[in-house]
Amino acid sequence: MALYLDTADVTAWDALMPTGLFHGITTNPLLASRAGLNYPAIDWAQMATRARDLGAKELHAQAFGPVEGYVDWAGALYEAGRAAGIETVVKIPLVEPAIRVTGAIRSLGGRVLMTACYDAKQMFVANALGADFIAPYFGRMDGLGMDAYGALAQMKAIQGAANKRCTILVASLRSPEQMVQPRRGAGAAGRPQHCRRLCRVRGDGLEFDRRALGQGARRGVQRFDGKAGGGLVLGHELLPLSGWDHVVDVVVFPA
Repeated sequence: MALYLDTADVTAWDALMPTGLFHGITTNPLLASRAGLNYPAIDWAQMATRARDLGAKELHAQAFGPVEGYVDWAGALYEAGRAAGIETVVKIPLVEPAIRVTGAIRSLGGRVLMTACYDAKQMFVANALGADFIAPYFGRMDGLGMDAYGALAQMKAIQGAANKRCTILVASLRSPEQMVQPRRGAGAAGRPQHCRRLCRVRGDGLEFDRRALGQGARRGVQRFDGKAGGGLVLGHELLPLSGWDHVVDVVVFPA
């Protein structure tokens, strides 16, 4: 399992990446706007360098602008990553115009993530395109009254039957309850966005409190690699993670 910090706020990067919890950073135009950034004006070479210096192994960013310009945009992001010495991954929305240019983006040689997934059937699309990642919007699906847990279980089944593994990167998790409700044949993943409880790692008593995380963050997560076989510790409960690949949106920012 790998955790990703989902924000364009570089002050949050500075505060949270040194915890060692995160494999990479992921962002999109909405998150950039929330951070007060103008997405088209972002210097991705500078962002990639900063992410690398903070220990990130990957930087994911969503393609932006007219679809006709996606390939050039992706090429610039890949080049920024190569120059900085960090892998950059292009996020492509699962809509028909963007799907049509995915092959051309993949031909550039970098990895791609299909984002804005709302239906398990889109796993077939991602597999057919040869995508490396797919990001189901779990919280939004659940908010629309969809069976988000069932959809993820179906995606795992489709993943298992594919010739090329497309990693499921779970996004848009909105509460700790979404992480601890009954799981269907897999582990648990989630984002407690405005949690008020602290995370304590069972066994060594390590507490990721406000001082440790900085920036007023209220809760963190910690990989558990003990005899239990690995899991995510939330509160005092160890949740198995054997069925999940990656988790996104896992650290809380101040309300």
